[in-house]
Amino acid sequence: MSDAILHNGEVTSTSLSSPVGAPVVNRPSVVAVGTIVWLGSEVMFFAGLFAIYFTLRSTSAPLWAAETPHLNVPYALANTLILVASSFTAQFGVFAAERLQKKRTSWNPVNWGMVEWFFLSYALGAIFVTGQVFEYANLVSEGVTLSANSYGSAFYLTTGFHALHVTGGLIAMLLIIGRAYSVKNFGHKEATSTIVVSYYWHFVDVVWIGLFLVIYVLK
Repeated sequence: MSDAILHNGEVTSTSLSSPVGAPVVNRPSVVAVGTIVWLGSEVMFFAGLFAIYFTLRSTSAPLWAAETPHLNVPYALANTLILVASSFTAQFGVFAAERLQKKRTSWNPVNWGMVEWFFLSYALGAIFVTGQVFEYANLVSEGVTLSANSYGSAFYLTTGFHALHVTGGLIAMLLIIGRAYSVKNFGHKEATSTIVVSYYWHFVDVVWIGLFLVIYVLK
């Protein structure tokens, strides 16, 4: 507000507010932008791992031909489908968060909130990591170890680092669920955190699809 003096000496107040219809500037979330930038660095990290894998495979073709039969492709495909499914359930959790629905209103999945969808995503992600551990145990029993040869080193480095990233995503989901329970009102701040975690989760899913194609399909 500001004061204006009329010709008769009277003082009136005038508003400094924006005119009606003026555009509103919506700045992007700092957390979301920071996460996207960080995921860009993660892309470069995994690109380096892919480069290592391709380089070793190009120089050790006979070794790859001898070791890849140990891979259980149907088992890995089932595990992959579980992880991909978790990406869909996480996105449903984002939809619930965007409408600021923290918890379910009924047992019908259509009425689930962010918490239920993220719990399901967490369970699917945990099953994926557990399945990978069993696969490692089976491969080790067949002599495919990290220090056995270049194939073992390439396989465990690429899939192992991805498993660590999935584990980090599972921890992030638990934090988001815990935060939802700790606040009385589920607002835009909590919804933004949910969306940011979903960015990361979708990223690790896409990376695994690439790894699955390279390691198990194009072996």
